[in-house]
Amino acid sequence: MGFTYHFQKVVDLKAKEKTQAEWLLSSAIGKLQAEENHLLELVRDRENLLEGISSFSLQSASASSLQEMNRYIHYLDECISRKNNDVAHAEVNVKQNQAFLNDKMLDEKVWNQAREKEKMHYQQEMLLKEQNELDEMATVRFAVRAR
Repeated sequence: MGFTYHFQKVVDLKAKEKTQAEWLLSSAIGKLQAEENHLLELVRDRENLLEGISSFSLQSASASSLQEMNRYIHYLDECISRKNNDVAHAEVNVKQNQAFLNDKMLDEKVWNQAREKEKMHYQQEMLLKEQNELDEMATVRFAVRAR
């Protein structure tokens, strides 16, 4: 007769919940990285445009084209501002998912420890039972030899 834990399905459920929390965190981290990469692209575009304006203005460009470039820089500034908000929201989401994963890991650890404690108790009972059977066999042998 082997060890069977009555709450094994709960232990399995906690392990699955932890795995799902890991997936959620991984997804949130991926989204954060994508938002950060997009923000970097916007910042690089803005810097390149500023460099283009400075070199373009040295070549005596028209005022209307410089105004158009300035409007585009203003548009990029707005995009960068919105993207900074998106990055901040993604960071909050990552932190929330980290906390959720920590909770699930703690739950799983508690249930695994309870299972291990129960298993150790079972093994001790089995060893005691085996020792009692061996003692009884030794007593019977001694009684048979004594006759």
